Amino acid sequence: MEKTKLGTVFPLNVGWSDIGSWESLWKSEPKDKEGNVIDGKVILSATKNSYIRGESKLIVGLGLQEVVIVETNDAVLVANKKYSQDVKNIVSNLNKEGFPEGKVHKKIHRPWGHFISIDEGPMWQIKKIIVNPNSSLSLQMHHHRSEHWVVVKGTAFVEIDSKKTILKKNQSINIPLGAKHRLSNPDKNQLIIIEVQSGSYLGEDDIIRFEDNYGRKN
Repeated sequence: MEKTKLGTVFPLNVGWSDIGSWESLWKSEPKDKEGNVIDGKVILSATKNSYIRGESKLIVGLGLQEVVIVETNDAVLVANKKYSQDVKNIVSNLNKEGFPEGKVHKKIHRPWGHFISIDEGPMWQIKKIIVNPNSSLSLQMHHHRSEHWVVVKGTAFVEIDSKKTILKKNQSINIPLGAKHRLSNPDKNQLIIIEVQSGSYLGEDDIIRFEDNYGRKN
C-alpha cells in the first residue's frame, strides 16, 4: 500500500498502535486480573503481566513475570517481553544456520484451504489437508512421489487420470506416481484428509499443474 498510486490519504484523528512485537500485542489485548493475556490451553499460577499463547499443547506457567511464551506446531518462543522485538534477529540466525523453521511453517496456507505437516522421515511425509467448501486443488501430477489419501471428515471428489471417485469418511484412495490427479470438496462443509507421501523427493516444487482455479502455474 505504501507504493500504490491508486489511493487517497487524508488525516484521521484516532488512536493507533503499530502491532510490531509480542509486547505491543500484549498491550492491545484484554487481560486477566493479573495482567496476563492468555490464548489456548494455558494454566497459570503466580504469573503476572505476561503473554502466553498455545496452539496445540498445554502450557503451564509458574511464578513468571513479564514474559512471552508462544507455542506453535513447529517451534516454541520463550522471551522477556522487553526483548520480543529481537525475534527478527533470531530468524536471521535460523536462516544462516540452515534451520527450515526460519523460512517455512508447518502450517501452509493455500487459496483452497491449508495443510499441516504432521511427521516426516527419509522418503516419506504425512500431512493433514483441509479443503474449504466448494474448493479444489489444482489438476496436477508429481514426478517423484506417490500419495495415499484417507478422508477423516467430509466428502472428497477425486480425479485420477480419467477415473472419478467420491470418497466419504474412513474411505481412502491411492494416487500412483505420475498420475494426473485432483482433490475437490463438493460439499458445504470442510473436507479433512490425511495424506501419506512416499517417494525419492517430497518438495512442494514437485508439482506439475495442468489446471488451476486460482491462476497458479508451476
